[in-house]
Amino acid sequence: MTLYDVLYDVIGTLIFGFYALLVIGVVLRVVMKRRPIGVSLAWLALILAIPVVGVSAYLIVGEVRLGRRRGRLAKAMYQPYIAWIKELVQQFPHQPVMPSIKAQPLESLVRSQLGMPLLGGNKVTLLSEDEVIFEQLIQDIEQSKVSCYFEFYIWQCGGQADAVALALMDAAKRGVDCRILLDSIGSSEFFETKWPAFLTASGIRVVAVLPAKAWRMPLQRQDLRMHRKLIIIDDKVAYTGSMNLVDPKLFKQQSGLGEWIDVMLRIQGPSVPVIWSLFVRDWEMETGERLLDLQEHQPEYWSESGYHVQLIPSGPFDGGDCIQQVLLQAVYQSEKTLVLTTPYFVPDDPLVAALQSAAARGVRVQLIIPEQGDSRMVSYACNAFLEELLQAGVEIYRFGKGLLHTKSVLVDDQIALIGTVNLDRRSLWLNFEVTLLIDDSAFAGFLKKLHQEYFLSGSKMKLAEWRRRSWWRRMLENVFYLFSPLL
Repeated sequence: MTLYDVLYDVIGTLIFGFYALLVIGVVLRVVMKRRPIGVSLAWLALILAIPVVGVSAYLIVGEVRLGRRRGRLAKAMYQPYIAWIKELVQQFPHQPVMPSIKAQPLESLVRSQLGMPLLGGNKVTLLSEDEVIFEQLIQDIEQSKVSCYFEFYIWQCGGQADAVALALMDAAKRGVDCRILLDSIGSSEFFETKWPAFLTASGIRVVAVLPAKAWRMPLQRQDLRMHRKLIIIDDKVAYTGSMNLVDPKLFKQQSGLGEWIDVMLRIQGPSVPVIWSLFVRDWEMETGERLLDLQEHQPEYWSESGYHVQLIPSGPFDGGDCIQQVLLQAVYQSEKTLVLTTPYFVPDDPLVAALQSAAARGVRVQLIIPEQGDSRMVSYACNAFLEELLQAGVEIYRFGKGLLHTKSVLVDDQIALIGTVNLDRRSLWLNFEVTLLIDDSAFAGFLKKLHQEYFLSGSKMKLAEWRRRSWWRRMLENVFYLFSPLL
């Protein structure tokens, strides 16, 4: 045996030994992390079945890592911001307010986990037509005098989105403080255009949130995304909801799915400064610049017709999984009706069990999802859950006039949860999201009417027909079902 052969055997043995230790170490890491059993088993199956792919994937996206600087800053900012909100609310007359009996468990949960108060006297307008949304938004920008703050997952140039950009540029030129936070991945195409330079040249600060860099994979999870949609103008008006800053008539039209169907909420009143504080918290986390004490807050107050509103931010931070607990609580406390709309339905086992339990005790549970989604993998994983829900008595409607992108929950025609959160693990555990809890039967009535329009534009699934789908579709659904905890 030559020296070359000896060295070849030694190096080969060392490489194999290192790789074996790496696989064992990653397996032990998965076992020691106390996560939902389904998630842990899915990772173990992937690591042991395809070690190279499984280990690489786990090292990249297996654990929530914000990055050392961002994580430290987010943790240090949390308590000061909660204390600031508490002090702010004490300055408002008649705030915070008492929740209704139906909303009390949800309000208490959010307040204890996140420190967010339930505030009354808010005017909330449900906007469901994109032309109306853009017309109202541009009008508010044109009337702005102090500030325009935007935070979005996707900004795509073209059509009505360009009209918003031009209105912002005009506002900046007349001295309005304009700032934009955009997710670096969701808005990657936008950052490749000339629009960021145009906006910056007019005096607008544009920041890419959670920048994805290959060399940072070992230090920071690269698929954590800023999925919020927020607009705050002059501390007087705020917007949030499911719509990205895109023109639905142009956005992803090559997919053949039709227009994306969204809603936005236009908010006025005491909740606006709290929403403002969420933006400036995100701004500080990303840039290090503190804006919290930038201005005084004197919100308008609708004493008689105002709604009770509670902000629920969520994400990969302490207490950030509160939205999943709120969702489960809302399902379990429903008594008569429960309507859920979501574009992506890949639930975890507790949510499936809660929906089945609600249907079993006589609650009319109705789920509205798109007939076709923009992700084939997610669609197959979603389909794997539908048969068992149909068997339990859940009514499932598939919306056929475009891609339904609205994310909402309506409980007993009294309580509404509406915002950016999809009913999948990514939204509930990984993304930075925002939801509003609205405790008012009048607003619930508006949302119910919108849901009725969705029902009329969809088709109700029938269990017998669904069971007749082809065997290969069942096989794909079951394959992606196994990996649904990772989607």
